[in-house]
Amino acid sequence: MITKLSLSNLSAIGGNVTKPGYTRADLSPGIVHIGVGNFHRAHQAIYLHHLFESGRDRDWAIVGAGVKSYDAAMRARLEPQDWLTTVVELDPAGFSATISGSMIDFSEVDPEALIARMASPEIRIVSLTVTEGGYFVDAKTGGFDASHPDIVADAANPAKPTTVFGLIIAALMRRREAGTPPFTVMSCDNLPENGHVARNAVLGLAMGRDDDAHDWIAENVAFPCGMVDCITPATGPREIALVAEKFGIDDAAPVVCEPFRQWVLEDNFPQGRPALETVGVEFVEDVAPYELMKLRILNGGHATIAYPAGLMGIHYVHEAMENPFVSGFLKKLEFTEIIPTVPQIPGVSLEEYYHKIVERFSNPAIGDTIPRLCLDGSNRQPKFILPTVAARLAAGQPVGGLALEVALWCRYCAGTDDKGNAIRIEDIASDRLTRNALAARDNPSVWLSMHDIFGDLGEISEFSAAFAEAIGNLWTDGTEATLARYIG
Repeated sequence: MITKLSLSNLSAIGGNVTKPGYTRADLSPGIVHIGVGNFHRAHQAIYLHHLFESGRDRDWAIVGAGVKSYDAAMRARLEPQDWLTTVVELDPAGFSATISGSMIDFSEVDPEALIARMASPEIRIVSLTVTEGGYFVDAKTGGFDASHPDIVADAANPAKPTTVFGLIIAALMRRREAGTPPFTVMSCDNLPENGHVARNAVLGLAMGRDDDAHDWIAENVAFPCGMVDCITPATGPREIALVAEKFGIDDAAPVVCEPFRQWVLEDNFPQGRPALETVGVEFVEDVAPYELMKLRILNGGHATIAYPAGLMGIHYVHEAMENPFVSGFLKKLEFTEIIPTVPQIPGVSLEEYYHKIVERFSNPAIGDTIPRLCLDGSNRQPKFILPTVAARLAAGQPVGGLALEVALWCRYCAGTDDKGNAIRIEDIASDRLTRNALAARDNPSVWLSMHDIFGDLGEISEFSAAFAEAIGNLWTDGTEATLARYIG
């Protein structure tokens, strides 16, 4: 029997599903979360669900929010099921399902409605998952891009903002006028120093106003940094069918994820916070070492396996890990060039961390795909690979393996795999990437001349020469032979 997910139907859902031990009446809002995607519901929402299950801090429930059309679509899917989500952990030893009830409402996808909700005194944290590309970062400088048309529009009309950051400023100003303390802005996106990036976005936009909003926010609003981790594939018909067939739940927007999650947070919450340390969140003074570890070893590892697998026609991540050339490339590159750039963290073994990510990448139950890892390379490579290249060059160390990874990305962006099958390049800059990748076959410098991506790295001979050799080998010999030569 399949039961439609809703509060009234919880008792009819089978016993092999963990259901909330609290009721909706037990909870009250404390957090507005902007960007209710799969990752948020597998990560922050689950941590809070476990906290509420323990009987603690039930005044920190989540109100969902968003500003885009896909946020409205998510709201429409979740509303009929009373904002509940089925979260399935895909452990090869046995799948488990939890119905999360930590989100108790979802603001109308309307600027004024969201401003009013964030301005409510009970809201003490506004959290964000708006993707790595949603912070208006200038690719050339790494700072805030005040010239973006959306930012220019918000700066010109602060009373009617449309961006997330314009809405946050408007809500903060409304709280200030009412004498309500400001909320904490907590980024949960996967990018280095996410709290600082969020702060730069808010202050950068506030700088364009003709009042003292910038100075007041700079002095009074906290933006803690955090490192987040949980592999969470997209939901499609496969995942919806899995939840229905295995657990008897008709959920319009279930989430599947790996049986691993990590959250390291800077403890900077002036208006208070839930006791998340009691459910596994690590609070530390400095998140940066943990971020660097994850961004280089895990995210850099994803990039390392993505493009060779894509060129070899491999669809699933676990299948890529079964390929000796892909997994061999990952192991050698990690231990010879990536891990040596990561400072040691007291109490943390970088070697054990690497072996854990290999275990996670190899999990066949997740069904994570190579195309997902390959998308948005123009945004991801400058975050996950190129800083490692720069660090090694600055230290006078070789970058042959990293140059090969960049060459694999370039070859992938040419739009065909090794057998000549078409590849769809999912990237905001796809046309330019394909054009330059094809040109780089005869003139490798064309690829490295994209300064908004590579900065000055393309002008460093050690890197450009290694890249030129690698891209030449890929076109001449193919991916497998090139990887075999590198692995040795």
